[in-house]
Amino acid sequence: MLKNRNIVILLVGFILGATLSLCSSVLAEKEAPVSTKVDDLQALPFDELRTFTEIFGRIKQDYVEPVSDKKLLEDAIRGMLSGLDPHSAYLASEEYKELQEGTTGQFGGLGIEVGMENGFVKVVSPIDDTPAQRAGIKAGDLIVRLDDKPVKGMTLADAVKIMRGEPGSDIVLTVVREGEEAPLKFTLTRDIIKVKSVKNKLLEKNYGYLRISSFQSGTGQGLLDAVDELKKENEGPLKGIVLDLRNNPGGVLNAAVDVSDAFIESGLIVYTEGRIKNSEMRFSATPDDIINGAPIVVLINGGSASASEIVAGALQDHKRAIIMGEKSFGKGSVQTILPTSNGAAVKLTTARYFTPSGRSIQAQGIEPDVTLARVKLESLEKAKIESIKEADLTHHLTNGNAKPEKKSEEEDKDDVKDPSEKDGDNNESSEAEIRDYPLHEALNLLKGISIMKK
Repeated sequence: MLKNRNIVILLVGFILGATLSLCSSVLAEKEAPVSTKVDDLQALPFDELRTFTEIFGRIKQDYVEPVSDKKLLEDAIRGMLSGLDPHSAYLASEEYKELQEGTTGQFGGLGIEVGMENGFVKVVSPIDDTPAQRAGIKAGDLIVRLDDKPVKGMTLADAVKIMRGEPGSDIVLTVVREGEEAPLKFTLTRDIIKVKSVKNKLLEKNYGYLRISSFQSGTGQGLLDAVDELKKENEGPLKGIVLDLRNNPGGVLNAAVDVSDAFIESGLIVYTEGRIKNSEMRFSATPDDIINGAPIVVLINGGSASASEIVAGALQDHKRAIIMGEKSFGKGSVQTILPTSNGAAVKLTTARYFTPSGRSIQAQGIEPDVTLARVKLESLEKAKIESIKEADLTHHLTNGNAKPEKKSEEEDKDDVKDPSEKDGDNNESSEAEIRDYPLHEALNLLKGISIMKK
């Protein structure tokens, strides 16, 4: 009993000593008068600190198994941060290293951006070309089991640690999905996740497609390179682009600024506000637009979060792009990584960010200019009997302006195709785009804008 009392007394002394030391150092920097120091000391939460040490002592004395002081104090720190908001967290040294790997574009695991909701792991977004995306994991899915382990009661860090593992090893995710009567099970094989954040292709002549799957340190340069490739493939300037930010969970703030700046010639891109001086930042555009004012359609959905919303909000406020799709996720806060002396780090929410017009995206999201419902688009089978046209009628009038085209015998032969022949890659690509309803609508909108500009 005496030993336990000593532990409590020592712990109280340690906490009070550290608190007083910290308070004194802060006040010394501000050169506060003595009366302020006394007031601050009286404002210390002595009752709460007493409760904390009492509970600490109870756990040390009465818990069914022995628990180390280190674990108890680390868990207390984790709980203190997780109670603030869903994005603040304590990162042990291993977790801190994994976070650094994720921002550079290569890490091990399943390829899912996750958060916590009601004690379960919620999928914010699967990352392109990863085991999660290939298996069919979707934004909004709730993961309730990892193999045979229930997620309820786990911390997010614990869940992420289980999902990560040796490349080639399997894990079974049990998922609850809206609209499904029973939980779904997915077997995923872990892999080294190498994320290429920017992809590009030419949808058709003059119209390009840019897909940003996440915002990493090199995303800005990746975008510039992708646009150069599109111009080269198009053999000239583009008449419009589709910027696809669907299921993009966000990433590095500076990368979002770089992407926005590529299309905006002047003015504010985003600004942040917080309690500390360093949290107040303003980012403005530099001259030059890499596509010379050509129209942009930005695709977003419920999996577009954070940095994706910065880009969509900036382009929307500057009337530089039409935002199309579904309302975005609504994460409008900035997390700062603060390394600690033990090799770990604290991820702390330090600011909110605002679009150029002063809109806060936090818990609101970006409302699209053109809302699209979730539908499946398919092309109909070609009719066996073609419809009759005027030109097919007997004794029809000829077109007075038309000039008959002459074809050589060789050209006539070339026009006759074997019905068994398959279309090439371009046609396969077109079919994929038709099935992607938002992308199909975005391309049609770009064409309409281009026609109106003529």
